[in-house]
Amino acid sequence: MTDIENEPRLISETGTDQRVADIIEPVIVGMGYRLVRVRLSNQNGATLQIMAERSDGTMTVEDCEKISMAISPVLDVEDPIDKAYHLEVSSPGIDRPMVRKSDFLRWAGHLVKCETSIIVDNRKRFRGRVTEVGEDGFVLERDQIAYGEEPRVTIPFSTLAEARLVLTDDLIRDALRADKLAKAQAANQNDENEDTE
Repeated sequence: MTDIENEPRLISETGTDQRVADIIEPVIVGMGYRLVRVRLSNQNGATLQIMAERSDGTMTVEDCEKISMAISPVLDVEDPIDKAYHLEVSSPGIDRPMVRKSDFLRWAGHLVKCETSIIVDNRKRFRGRVTEVGEDGFVLERDQIAYGEEPRVTIPFSTLAEARLVLTDDLIRDALRADKLAKAQAANQNDENEDTE
């Protein structure tokens, strides 16, 4: 496995969501995917939403089906949720949660909303473009500056409670371009595998 495949999440769940993540993450990783987020909501009774992706950030419907079929029996045996629920496995989507340092590197230059667990630069909620990513945090160029605030703020990864991309035309364009490139690379790899057989 590469460093990207083994890269830990900066933001993790609590409570039941954490118990579920602890149970399913080894299964998902063993299949070659990365867990993005687990969230149990009261949607349609109760819905357990699992977000996952390949290490290149892509995900297909078939990938979601494979993961669902692999984790469903494990969840049935471990039984971490004390009520009936619907299992939903999905990709992170374009306006994805940012849970790893590589997410910030990959989507640098794009608009992000984030919340910190402690006050950073006199606030907990931020919105702006990621302009730099370092070992311990990232620099956000705020798009909405209050009087007396500096336009740039450094946010330590250790303080992140939540972060996600904001849907913009630029993000859609870049996400579609990245998806097209990943599909082309996968097709080339499949062609090479067929040639060697």
